[in-house]
Amino acid sequence: MKRYVVAPRFFALAVCCLAALGCNQSSAPQFRLNMIQMAVNETNEDYQEEIANVLAGMFGTPDEPFALPETGLDQTRLDLAAGPAWSDEQGVNRGLYRKHCVHCHGVSGDGKGPTALFLNPYPRDYRKGVFKFKTTYNAAKPTDDDLHRVLNNGVPGTSMPAFSLLFSSEREALVEYVKYLAIRGEMETRLADYVFNELGDEEVEGENGEVALKRIAFNPGGDADQRDAVMEILAEVMEPWQAAGENVIVPEEDAIPEDERTPDEIAASIDKGRELFYGPKANCVKCHGPTALGDGQRTDYDVWNKEVVEFVTGTEGMERSITEEAAQDDLSDEDRADLARRRELLAERQQILNMLFPARNAIPRNLRAGVYRGGIRRRDIFCRVHAGIAGTPMPGVGAASPGGQGTLTEVEIWNIVDYVLSLPYEAPSTPLPELDVNPEAIIN
Repeated sequence: MKRYVVAPRFFALAVCCLAALGCNQSSAPQFRLNMIQMAVNETNEDYQEEIANVLAGMFGTPDEPFALPETGLDQTRLDLAAGPAWSDEQGVNRGLYRKHCVHCHGVSGDGKGPTALFLNPYPRDYRKGVFKFKTTYNAAKPTDDDLHRVLNNGVPGTSMPAFSLLFSSEREALVEYVKYLAIRGEMETRLADYVFNELGDEEVEGENGEVALKRIAFNPGGDADQRDAVMEILAEVMEPWQAAGENVIVPEEDAIPEDERTPDEIAASIDKGRELFYGPKANCVKCHGPTALGDGQRTDYDVWNKEVVEFVTGTEGMERSITEEAAQDDLSDEDRADLARRRELLAERQQILNMLFPARNAIPRNLRAGVYRGGIRRRDIFCRVHAGIAGTPMPGVGAASPGGQGTLTEVEIWNIVDYVLSLPYEAPSTPLPELDVNPEAIIN
């Protein structure tokens, strides 16, 4: 792992940033921590403050973002996108994210802006660094071109509009800021895990020889080992972003259908795609249903909603466990102290529950509607089938990485593309009765 030797300047800057927030903070938007993770990791308030401190030093604030050189982010573009919305004397629009995006995606990029609760699907939470519509392999990050494409075209069938009328420089600034929010969110997750796994209390011996517990502060500015660990984490976060261009799915030229195909050749490809769609090899019918109306499996969740479901389930389980333990008559003093601690944790989790949006199922796409959220180009559909849709139950049937082997060949994937694009024009009563439907794979 590459190690960076970085002066502690930006960690010291964090202290200044945090101190500055003490005055007039009501008027300045602030990044919010992911409280689900803080509760799951049982991160106390001291560590939460220290994590926010380090993040402020590494990334700045919503009004004054900061990008370390290791991120490769363009500071000029971040400055254009961040802060309040206004235009300077030259007519340059600034505060672009606040003007165009924050009402849905939120200041922190958590997908919880003022209008988010009323939208279906919910706006994207960038903090996981997971993006659905891209030309890269499932586990890979999107390229800048992928993010530009979504911003330029919008996402049909959702509340995400197209921003094609913005100047290209403005779209570039917004793409940079989205990456900034994603990288910052990933760092927050990794730092919280670092604190959970590596820090905590240590035993120290006092002057009288008694052993006591002392909390290990999270202070990379004053601890060289912690500073090295933080920079190593940043390098790990940045590695897949920097490698995105190496993970673009490049269709095999020999497998790409000819532009000038005869009607019979197209029909044959559609028939083959239909067979794969309903057969056990591709098994698209499991989720998209026997009529391709999205009426197959409808009970799963994407990673964003699954986090909420698991938190709700975990909180309910904790409450049951506490109730059962409290009913016991033979609790020791140590048991009672632990029970009191868990009750405090439960109260914190219940407060967080009140702030969460209701979880929604990931409903498979109705392929007969002719609405393709990730793009209508044949290559767009090819990438959806090949790589799946990251963060969702939609799996890929192509190779998982460059040089790998998928469940289907690329010729077969193009067959499915032909069939999917034909579905809006096919009667719902089709497929024909003689085609095996693989009904045992459908979960209702």
